[in-house]
Amino acid sequence: MTRWRPHFQVADIAQQVVGGFLLAGPFVVTEEVWTLATNMETLNVVLTVAVVLAIGYGALYKADDERNPDDERAVAGVPVRFVSLMAVSFGSVVILAVVFDAPETFLGSMAPMERFVTTLRAVSIGAMFSVVGAATADSVF
Repeated sequence: MTRWRPHFQVADIAQQVVGGFLLAGPFVVTEEVWTLATNMETLNVVLTVAVVLAIGYGALYKADDERNPDDERAVAGVPVRFVSLMAVSFGSVVILAVVFDAPETFLGSMAPMERFVTTLRAVSIGAMFSVVGAATADSVF
């Protein structure tokens, strides 16, 4: 017997935000993450983003038999819940990085454009952990 689950709602976004911020925080303020980001190549970033997408999709739609992406509202064929999850996963890391002034703290000696690119790399790393928290909170609550 499958349980009825309401469509994606604002409360789901709130749950994602709580989970995403909770797990992203420790990684935004860790020097090792910023050092790793400094040394990442483009391929590493692409693979990291692909893993974030795979974790998010898997956690939302493969780990939960009651949720079907075809039954949800979509934007350009992509479920709104998944779009929200990705926005929260990457966005929470960006917000925390800015709030904690992490790019300036860890990358202060870099040229502005290099700092920006390295920050994007660090965001991709942090999003790996944020997506786990966001998807878990969405699925559990």
